[in-house]
Amino acid sequence: MILEVTTTKYVVKRIIIFYTFVSNQFLDKFSMSNLDQIDVQLLRLLQLNANLTSKELANKVNLSTTPVFERIKRLERNGYIKKYVAVLDAEKLEKGLTVFCNIKLKQHTKDIGHNFVKEIKSIKEVTECYNISGDFDFLLKVQVKDMLHYQDFVLNGLGSVKSVGSTHSTFVMGEIKNTYAIPI
Repeated sequence: MILEVTTTKYVVKRIIIFYTFVSNQFLDKFSMSNLDQIDVQLLRLLQLNANLTSKELANKVNLSTTPVFERIKRLERNGYIKKYVAVLDAEKLEKGLTVFCNIKLKQHTKDIGHNFVKEIKSIKEVTECYNISGDFDFLLKVQVKDMLHYQDFVLNGLGSVKSVGSTHSTFVMGEIKNTYAIPI
């Protein structure tokens, strides 16, 4: 019984910390129900190739250029399209070692959580960071050149983050699927 109460308190603390990182502005202000079939089709096309011009998109959705341009601007303004990026080849840029690093914080307080997030955002090798549930608090995706550079990252990058209690690293041996497309 005491163990269950302790575990419940631990889970509740972690949930509270998670919600301190999530602002109400992200709580489904806009939803799929606000999109018509053409909006969805445009989003699908742009996910496959963001270099398509308004004219090319218009031909694919059977509209004229101006309404397509206006729809895309609305989708951007409403946050459906966050940004346009080039997807780079990590191997060619000598960042071919991908590591997923689980992080457990020393303590679960609001200040420690905020400080961790602030510090992690400034470490360039960390390309993604997620607040997770389970045995760990955060999951980092780290891109480095090789094992020597990962060791340096652990010692000098993560080592400088005072709120880190423990870590567990998983090394990617081969990439099977990597898509940035959202299934819509």
